Amino acid sequence: MRKRRKRRICVVITARPSYSRIKSALRAIQAHPELELQLVVAASALLDRYGMVARQMADDGFEIAARVYMVLEGENLAAMAKTTGLGLLELATVFDNLKPDAVVTIADRYETLATAIAAAYMNVPVVHVQGGEVTGSIDEKVRHAVTKLADLHLVATERARERVIRMGEDPTSVHVTGCPSIDLAAEVLRDPTLNFDPIAKYGGVGAPLDLARGYLVVMQHPVTTEYELARRHVWETLCAVRDSALPTLWFWPNADAGSDGASGAIRAFRENERPRNIRFFKNMAPDDFLRLIYNCRCLIGNSSVGIRECAYLGVPVINIGSRQDGRERGRNVLDVGYGRRAIIEALARHLGNGRYPSDPLYGDGRAGQRIAERLAQEPLRIEKRLTY
Repeated sequence: MRKRRKRRICVVITARPSYSRIKSALRAIQAHPELELQLVVAASALLDRYGMVARQMADDGFEIAARVYMVLEGENLAAMAKTTGLGLLELATVFDNLKPDAVVTIADRYETLATAIAAAYMNVPVVHVQGGEVTGSIDEKVRHAVTKLADLHLVATERARERVIRMGEDPTSVHVTGCPSIDLAAEVLRDPTLNFDPIAKYGGVGAPLDLARGYLVVMQHPVTTEYELARRHVWETLCAVRDSALPTLWFWPNADAGSDGASGAIRAFRENERPRNIRFFKNMAPDDFLRLIYNCRCLIGNSSVGIRECAYLGVPVINIGSRQDGRERGRNVLDVGYGRRAIIEALARHLGNGRYPSDPLYGDGRAGQRIAERLAQEPLRIEKRLTY
């Protein structure tokens, strides 16, 4: 009997957060006897100013099959639209060369729309990881548009599955796997010791910090539907963190409309205010980053890390503004507006409460293995109809 050819699974990673969202699944696909991993790295994941995630992937033992340079300068709404268009052109060529059996696209960043369109138009089955969630802003539109282009849905929660089915997707194509980023958090939770010096290992820019008595972490990205206000929003958080006087590790914003304003606020504040308690970083390896998060006193900002990984790690989170509106969250999250006073008041509450119990809201640490099994076993199809 002739042995079945391995399924070629093409995973497209377009940004820094997407790597941690899929890393454990990449490992499981790579190790699966019936699957062949084709890793495509694109957009800001290739750029040094956003942490050069591609270098981390290579260091982690992943071979990159193709690189797609598609980010248009400007970091405004027009640049986002044109970047997506460039990605569509380039990814079509990549898929034509690689001949994958399925293409995996992750979550809801705007570039993922190019991945889904290119694969769907080329009759390649589209697998969407982390559909069915609710957040608002452009992410909401992209996420659900990708759902309608996708043929297989691997979602993080039962409520997400219910939403995807209510959008008319065939229930047999929608599977709860959990979020692969929780797999990394589970690994860290087994030994959460901060076993490296973040400044010695990653450098960063800003004041020298003593982290021995506790520290804060900040991740604040622009909201694309409020991108003109990004500079003002980030400035308020900078003032709140400075006034807290706690050592703070601040991570650079994502490549979105408004990131010029957010980055400009950081540079101006750093040069004019010269804060003595803040140091700024581009990126860290996912496991180092989660170890750093686990040992912090509070995460501040609007990253989905605060909603997902921090729930599992029990880390207190101050979620600022509207970027995560509607997303399922645990008791560890306090929602506030953009004003510095509200941020400081929420920080005082969290510092008084301490750590929260681990909440498996987004997974139990085995998502990567489940995703690989589904990719190996599920029928791959490109025909679909509304199902009610």
